[in-house]
Amino acid sequence: MLTTKNGITRRSLLKSTAAAGAALAAGTGGVSLFNVRSAYSQSLPNPADVLAKINVGNMVNKAYREQYKLGDNDELWDPKKDWIRTVDWEAVRKEHAGKTVRFAVGAADRESAESQTQPFADLSGIKIDVVSIPDDAMYDKVVAEFLSGNAGFDAIQFFSPWLGDFAAQGFLKPLDEYVAKWNLPFDDWYETYQRNYGHWGDKGILGIPFDCDIQQVHVRPSILKKIGINEVDRWNTIPTYDEMLRIAPELNKAEPGVAGIGLMAGRGFWATYAWEHIAAQYGMMLFNDKWEPIFNGDAGVKGLEMLAALSKHAIEGVAAADWPTNRAAMLGGQIACNISWQDTGTQATRPDQSKIGDDIVTIYEPRVAGGTYAPPNIAGSTSVVASTSPEPEAAFLMLAYLTTSSIMAMNEANANGVAPGTKSVLNNEKLRSVSQPAKVWAESLDYAWCAPRIPSGFQVEQEIGFLVNEVIVGTKKPKEALDEAAGKVKAIMEKNGFYKGADPMNFAATEPGLWIGKGKPLPF
Repeated sequence: MLTTKNGITRRSLLKSTAAAGAALAAGTGGVSLFNVRSAYSQSLPNPADVLAKINVGNMVNKAYREQYKLGDNDELWDPKKDWIRTVDWEAVRKEHAGKTVRFAVGAADRESAESQTQPFADLSGIKIDVVSIPDDAMYDKVVAEFLSGNAGFDAIQFFSPWLGDFAAQGFLKPLDEYVAKWNLPFDDWYETYQRNYGHWGDKGILGIPFDCDIQQVHVRPSILKKIGINEVDRWNTIPTYDEMLRIAPELNKAEPGVAGIGLMAGRGFWATYAWEHIAAQYGMMLFNDKWEPIFNGDAGVKGLEMLAALSKHAIEGVAAADWPTNRAAMLGGQIACNISWQDTGTQATRPDQSKIGDDIVTIYEPRVAGGTYAPPNIAGSTSVVASTSPEPEAAFLMLAYLTTSSIMAMNEANANGVAPGTKSVLNNEKLRSVSQPAKVWAESLDYAWCAPRIPSGFQVEQEIGFLVNEVIVGTKKPKEALDEAAGKVKAIMEKNGFYKGADPMNFAATEPGLWIGKGKPLPF
């Protein structure tokens, strides 16, 4: 909490100022406050003029515009679904002009957040005060703020696996009322993001999806040609994980300095994500309907066996690999076939970020005989409003602005790693022309697999990953590791109030989001 030199907290100052303003308004029939806000609104620029500048010409990297021959006013989104172009800004100003919203973000995202503060202020009359928190201290800082009962921010963007921690404690403001009032096209987000980054169990909408990730498989055609694969068919070149394992040794020998397989199998959650990605294709689910761990069954074990087998043909240091090292190796031309996030497929095509250029194709998820088709929606981030915020509606409006279709589409065009998750963006043909993985990405989302956002979900991912990593380095067998992990996970769940007759998270309401493809005909 920030304090003045006289020991007055910013929040107490705001409250006392608000109380004085309310008393003044009461004494004059409320006219003074209305007039101040009305006058402020009238001094703001014409919304149409502001919106005209939120375009490709002003917001997409010039080099990328030239690379893809983008016009300044090309629409990489559907304007009918672009909330900032459909909302009534005059109504927003009438109710909220002159307010300030404090927005907490990780230090790595501060620059991108700050770049949008002025356009939003010009449209709404609401000021954004960006609160930067060091990324490695963010979780602890946010928890401490929430537990104080008087968080020093109104809204926050965070790693989506933390959603359960904050939702279960009642730290988040339900947003259903504001979604309806301001006509936010929430149904434009793919179902996997709606259910796992927005809704939480049966508690309604607690977040607005922000960075909407998916893991994919990316291959380099030039290396595949050296082992006799002359054309890449996105469905059939690597149709199964067995086929990936078969060609991995050949890929390893195809070109000096290029490893056959890229994986993120570092200790902790990195290894968990790598295992979940493959195990989901065998039909692995983490829990049954009683929230008991079942991931140590046959599907989970087979997925870990495949991960361990692939790792033997992976780039050196795979047992310590995280996202930054994997990304650097792929974009540096050191991997032939990479299992990673979707933004590898976009960033690889940008000359200022990558050495491989157009030598990349994102393929559809390899299958498993008798398994499921479950492309994994793993990680990502969401944005929420604090339940203690004195200005929750203004905070919601800010988040709706930051996640609107046009801005998220231009994030993808800039290949900055902030991923759109709406149908109106990922199905836009112009957007697909600048985002190599977008078509496969979009079609995969209708079958997406996702871990539930349980309380202590990140701790669960860490504990599983420590043991998965032991399999990768050869100190444990797959079944042994997963059995031990299941015991650790159940103990974590018990500490969080599960198995006592009133689980903190409703399984029936959560289950539909765990595998969106359930019951759907296969797309191939």
